[in-house]
Amino acid sequence: MNRTLRRTLLLAIAGIVALFVGWQFGMPSHGGGQKTIAPGTLVFPGLAAKLQDAQRVTITTKGHTLTLVRHDGIWGIAERGGYRAQQDRLRELLTGLTELRVTEPRTADPAQYDRLGVGDPNKPVTTANLLRVYGPGDSIIAELIVGHRRVRTAGNVPESIYIRRVGEAQSWLAEGRLPVDADPQLWFEREITNIRKEQVASVVTTRAEGTLEFGRDGDTLVLTSPAEHPKLDEYRVEDVFRALDGLTLTEVKPAAEQPGEKIGTAVYTLTDGMTVTVTVFRQDTDIWAQFHAAGAGEAKAKADALNARVAGWAYQVGAWKEKAFLPLLDELKANEPAKGAPAKE
Repeated sequence: MNRTLRRTLLLAIAGIVALFVGWQFGMPSHGGGQKTIAPGTLVFPGLAAKLQDAQRVTITTKGHTLTLVRHDGIWGIAERGGYRAQQDRLRELLTGLTELRVTEPRTADPAQYDRLGVGDPNKPVTTANLLRVYGPGDSIIAELIVGHRRVRTAGNVPESIYIRRVGEAQSWLAEGRLPVDADPQLWFEREITNIRKEQVASVVTTRAEGTLEFGRDGDTLVLTSPAEHPKLDEYRVEDVFRALDGLTLTEVKPAAEQPGEKIGTAVYTLTDGMTVTVTVFRQDTDIWAQFHAAGAGEAKAKADALNARVAGWAYQVGAWKEKAFLPLLDELKANEPAKGAPAKE
């Protein structure tokens, strides 16, 4: 075979391959099982009004399902006892459904679904997510298989995502944003408390090893009991007062399912008179805590608001928080200078 003929055959084969790929991943067609829908058509026309009655949202992937349930107007995570979900994240998801618009048809070949992430969401290995929104009586308001996001490098270009309707072979590229994820960790309202050290007047920690009392000497944070103690590291003492500042959870359970054994309590008295009692538990290397606030007068209103969020829940926090909630005296001691090092004047 001469060189010219070989080159002609290679070009012909390349053209056939390009035509096949174009057919499977984007070329509009009026046959072969593909549908024709005008670009810009809403995926769910009239959905916004129906979402007023939404009662439950499920997201399924790899055979596991996350369930978000609505109770008294607040959405919670069913798999975590109804613990409060991120309301803004769910609002973004539902709003995204109402604004999702078809842009181009994609493959209708099941063998190609996984390339777009629109295959079977119940397979053990998959990137597909099945999103369902339920209304009263478990009626389905909307359902969609959500696949990969299409990455655009140009600025000011709307996000796109691959989708497929349940029971239909045709997949689509759609314009819009859907923050779909079946991992409960990504849906928690993570903040527990946000009380700055400047708001803390005193702290009393109690554990089997003994009780420590902390207070203020002017602007200095000090250990007041026991009165006789070695030189302490100021930063470690401040950590005790900072324990409730920006405190977030890593996991949560109903208090009735509290894991681990109780190891002590820490009582924080704030400058406005409110107290926050932290009961600390240990399970293996994990640290869990329960919180209760109390107060009188104006402090009572703040305590009631905090209890409305945290009462009835056990929170897993970072293991390092044990030293902030329940420090041992030895853990607060300042480091001794190395032998032979000159003493600081």
